[in-house]
Amino acid sequence: MPIVEIENLTKDFAVGFWKKRPVRALDRLNLQVNEGETFGFLGPNGAGKSTTIKLLMSLLRPTSGAARILGKPVSSTAMHQEIGYLPENPYFYDYLTPVELLTYAGKLFGLDGDELRKRTKSLIDDVGLGHAANRQLRKFSKGMVQRVGLAQALINEPKIVFLDEPMSGLDPLGRMDVRRIILSLKARGVTVFFSSHILPDVEAICDRVAILNKGQLQEAGKLADILKVGVTGHEIIVAGGGGDVTDELRGICEEVHLMDDRLHLRVKDKERMERALRFVFDRKLGLISVNPIRPSLEEHFQSMVSAAPDGARPAAAEARN
Repeated sequence: MPIVEIENLTKDFAVGFWKKRPVRALDRLNLQVNEGETFGFLGPNGAGKSTTIKLLMSLLRPTSGAARILGKPVSSTAMHQEIGYLPENPYFYDYLTPVELLTYAGKLFGLDGDELRKRTKSLIDDVGLGHAANRQLRKFSKGMVQRVGLAQALINEPKIVFLDEPMSGLDPLGRMDVRRIILSLKARGVTVFFSSHILPDVEAICDRVAILNKGQLQEAGKLADILKVGVTGHEIIVAGGGGDVTDELRGICEEVHLMDDRLHLRVKDKERMERALRFVFDRKLGLISVNPIRPSLEEHFQSMVSAAPDGARPAAAEARN
């Protein structure tokens, strides 16, 4: 069941000082996000990711097209009570503490009393700020503010949460905490839609991804389907070897590396793989694994972006039609 539906969503901005001209930041985006999945929205800076999320949050008005969340138009006030949102660069009243900020945010959603106090404490602990729960935000680092922002996005126990670059400014431990929180949300059936350019994090936790570049959707689908395209060879790991065995394998494989007591072999085609495996079995070497070599999400992303035409599509001609 789609929980987010985007149909031909387009956004033009007027740029320039004296003579303004329209530039298309988002070009007829069509996308669906299903209930309960973790969806990664990828793209370089300026690809249109934040513009898309702001349109979904009704912070911007589209030039054309439409979007629905939880089956309701993005302008629905009632729908916004059931979602959470963390902007790319969150800013809060910096004289507040995390406890005060989450209490304030919770009251906006109609929470109060023991329930709000328990939820506030639980979220502050979850994002790793228990030691600074009563410290003013003005004394926080960027990463700490990001953690507070994540907590406020979850204060209303949303059905879907939108996170715009949630790993931005976080150290490795902070990124690990955010990954853990996202996985716990998924386990509870919460849908997570987040944009990012930190691809290893996306690869670790997402069910599906969409790749956006220059305002246009390049590709969308399950990670397994996207990344299995273009297997470039196989890696064979065997136990034992050395001396003559290593020299003979160099005549069969494109790469042979001896690491401790293991040989790491790389072959590019099926014929060489069969020859290498036959050699391993004939010499009675210990076969540990055979794995396909496929591009990582980062490599696939780079190839998609580099293949796209340069320059944003001008909007003026289309706006006149």
